[in-house]
Amino acid sequence: MPSENQAQALQVLSYVDLTSLNNDDDKATIESLCAKVTIGSQSVAAICVFPEWVATAQAYFEKHDLSIPIATVTNFPDGSTNIERTAAETERAIAAGAHEIDVVLPYRALLNGDESTPAELVRECKDICGDEVTLKVIIESGELKTQDAIVAASEIAIANGADFIKTSTGKVETNATLSAAQTMLGVIKASGSDCGFKAAGGIRMVEEAMQYINLAEEILGKDWVTPEHFRIGASSLLKDVQSILDNR
Repeated sequence: MPSENQAQALQVLSYVDLTSLNNDDDKATIESLCAKVTIGSQSVAAICVFPEWVATAQAYFEKHDLSIPIATVTNFPDGSTNIERTAAETERAIAAGAHEIDVVLPYRALLNGDESTPAELVRECKDICGDEVTLKVIIESGELKTQDAIVAASEIAIANGADFIKTSTGKVETNATLSAAQTMLGVIKASGSDCGFKAAGGIRMVEEAMQYINLAEEILGKDWVTPEHFRIGASSLLKDVQSILDNR
């Protein structure tokens, strides 16, 4: 029987998008990441890699008879306004085997008063993803800074087809925060939609992850918090999960 801490670690693991988005990633890095997707009988929710490594991950999972969703990123990390390029990146990623797309909203355009470009970009990506591929929209909450801007970005993403709204790329100074999460979860609740939520960037300890889980349960209910609605994007969090499970 696992202890309470171990039960929490396993719960956290089930929500993790195990991530490697480094410029020096290579085949060995990605295969090493893929080898970590299961601890005991519990697997992560997905892995997240750059588009050029989707096929490598897919080949690894096929070879080892694993069924783990593969996420990738587009318009990343800059969140440009180039809709045509983002659409092409998204199409190529899906063709390579991606099951989930994490696209960066053109957040700077939004901050400059342009709501139509972000809306169009999300809508275009959703059209490409359809119902088969999950679309997560990264609003880069740490760069939006104000609650009003976070609300606006979240509402635009949801209204134009986002399956998830995600806090951050993990590539800026301020990434996931409980304050931004509270705002985003509140927008999801107010929308009445089936949109999910992903916290990403800087969550390294199970104790931190549980704060996000508890917040989501408080706002949207325990039944809502499943891998179908709730994710944590992380790379180093796995170390703390393993440490707790090993009871070290």
